[in-house]
Amino acid sequence: MAHIVIIGAGVGGTPLAYELRASLGREHRITVVNSTDYFQFVPSNPWLAVGWRSRDKITLPIGRHLARRGIDFIGLPVTRIDADGNTLHLADGRTLPYDYLVVTTGPRLAFEEVPGAGPEGHTQSVCTVDHAEQAWARYQEFLDDPGPIVIGAMPGASCFGPAYEYAFIVNADLKRRRLRKKVPITFVTSEPYIGHLGLAGVGDSKTLLESELRNHDIKWITNAKTTRVEAGKMFVTEVDANGATVKEHELPFKYSMMLPAFKGVDPVARVEGLCNPRGFVLVDEHQRSRKYRNLFAAGVCIAIPPVETTPVPTGAPKTGYMIETMVTAIAKNIQADLAGRPATAQGSWNAICLADMGSTGAAFVALPQIPPRNVNWFRKGRWVHWAKIGFEKYFLYKMKQGNSEPLYEKFMLRVLGIERLEQDSKAPH
Repeated sequence: MAHIVIIGAGVGGTPLAYELRASLGREHRITVVNSTDYFQFVPSNPWLAVGWRSRDKITLPIGRHLARRGIDFIGLPVTRIDADGNTLHLADGRTLPYDYLVVTTGPRLAFEEVPGAGPEGHTQSVCTVDHAEQAWARYQEFLDDPGPIVIGAMPGASCFGPAYEYAFIVNADLKRRRLRKKVPITFVTSEPYIGHLGLAGVGDSKTLLESELRNHDIKWITNAKTTRVEAGKMFVTEVDANGATVKEHELPFKYSMMLPAFKGVDPVARVEGLCNPRGFVLVDEHQRSRKYRNLFAAGVCIAIPPVETTPVPTGAPKTGYMIETMVTAIAKNIQADLAGRPATAQGSWNAICLADMGSTGAAFVALPQIPPRNVNWFRKGRWVHWAKIGFEKYFLYKMKQGNSEPLYEKFMLRVLGIERLEQDSKAPH
């Protein structure tokens, strides 16, 4: 009997647990360890941060749903990973031995890299449900005394979609409240141009997103190196293509949401030989650690190189569907290892994103995520708004039911020409 432990009960870890349980016999034990006792659907956080959702609508007490599928759950932080001894150390002093370990922790939010940034400083975040709730509380105070807003992404950020999404959602919310005329909005991003997205653009993303920002009277600063934040003031150095300073900005604000750079979470980053200097797990094309052969990783916690070098550092995003392809590969490779066969499964690393804009939305598909691509498009339409709402409800239902990939999802992806696993060539790594 093997004991498989998964650290992280998010959009990677929870589907993986269900997928492993569906493919492995009951003689194998599966345990999910998470720092909180709930699953949170992170893509809905921008809605929560303007009061369009409530916490209870986008979180689940995940332990009981896992238990229905015969999966153990521990709602405690991991304090240390003894990778040589195949043991986890938990916050209550317990130890948890394992035969296989899968890291799906997500990132540590590196607000400290910009002094004054983050919910403990002067900017808000939509990276966690707790942060989104705090952002909503601060936003309600702002509505009583509106003024300038600054939204965007800090140097080193790799997840730009939620910043754009939140800018457009705030714009739509202020219009509904008839307050938009009192609120200048500036979008500040480390991207070299609008619509870069950490992906060197997707289809016509530059033209479309610039047009949307212009149409909604949202100003922008690209190649923006945010250096520090004070109460009501953000300091930004704008650079050119060579990294030389173009302009120093002091941006006043009454409310700000800025996405941070990511790093690896501390217990993972501290494991010798497991990670790169920023604490992201180094994996091969089969999602397996390059040093520890019984350790796998998926999602935002893994190391992938940036698509290209940019004047202000940007990272490559790991989108939701891309993460799902990684966990499917891991499930198949653990199953193969238990059967004494070599690992062969590789995630397809395709990027699919739905971003709400209030009453419309934007979607992109990049197959694969890292160029050159077989499919590369970016489109806008009201259908995306409804698709995002539908996907939220569908994914939460999927997590309640314990089904990692329902038949209709397989059918829809096949219609789009999207394969969950790499078929003919190696995935980038």
